[in-house]
Amino acid sequence: MLLAVKNPAWLLAFLMIPCVAAGQSPSPGRVGVCVDADRFEAAKAAGFDYLEVNASRVAALTDAEFQQLEQRVAGLGIPVAAANVFLPGSIKLTGPDVDPARQMAYVTAAMARLKRLGVKIQVLGSGGARRVPDGFSHEEAFKQLVDFCRRLAPVAREHGITIAFEPLRRQETNVVNTVREGLALVKAVDRPEIKLVVDFYHLAEERESPDILLEAGALVAHTHIANPAGRVYPLIASEADYGPYFRNLCKIGYSGRMSVEASTKDFASDAPQSVALIRQALACASR
Repeated sequence: MLLAVKNPAWLLAFLMIPCVAAGQSPSPGRVGVCVDADRFEAAKAAGFDYLEVNASRVAALTDAEFQQLEQRVAGLGIPVAAANVFLPGSIKLTGPDVDPARQMAYVTAAMARLKRLGVKIQVLGSGGARRVPDGFSHEEAFKQLVDFCRRLAPVAREHGITIAFEPLRRQETNVVNTVREGLALVKAVDRPEIKLVVDFYHLAEERESPDILLEAGALVAHTHIANPAGRVYPLIASEADYGPYFRNLCKIGYSGRMSVEASTKDFASDAPQSVALIRQALACASR
């Protein structure tokens, strides 16, 4: 049974809105969580539909360690459907020291492992890797990101993984901070394997209107959420202005995944409440 959601007025209001986005077949959204391996079983017990793991940590495992992880995931009974933190900060995507050969060697090896775990969505945030060095042209850096994503696309296609580029607040990187900028990048890349993740936390931090979702439409491949007040687990509808975000996801017919990417001091209590809140909000996609 779902936990009761306090102050659900905005939920009731947008559940009446028909889902009309072009090309998307409405279905209930799936609620996941960004966790390390020590919380896999707890996430399943809390009711999450899938796990989102740290790709750079997976890539850094020895072959023996990865085999152990793969065996563990196979017996979990909950899919590892998404991954984040794609590249470590040491593999530069912008600036004078980019090394395309090193980039692609890492990408190819990492994606092979992610495919074996069952990952379908790889978030490309990696704020350190894409941070533009002081004095380097931001215009040239943007072109470097476009070039990297175009080289990444066929590798993603080969492994059946969609890349979701993530705009990050300016405290975490200095390039592509808003969804509007992310949308411009994805359109410049112009490859079906490269889409967007829209994170409510970064959207709120950058004070960007959720109406940008209406422009992004079907290019939104993945979503993240956290309560901006402390970047903690979302628990009740009244704690933040979630309404326009979910209403616009409904309007574009979003039927993908939403991962909680946040901190908590009480996972056992907060996690089920977050699942309940988000699942009710995403239910508009099936109405």
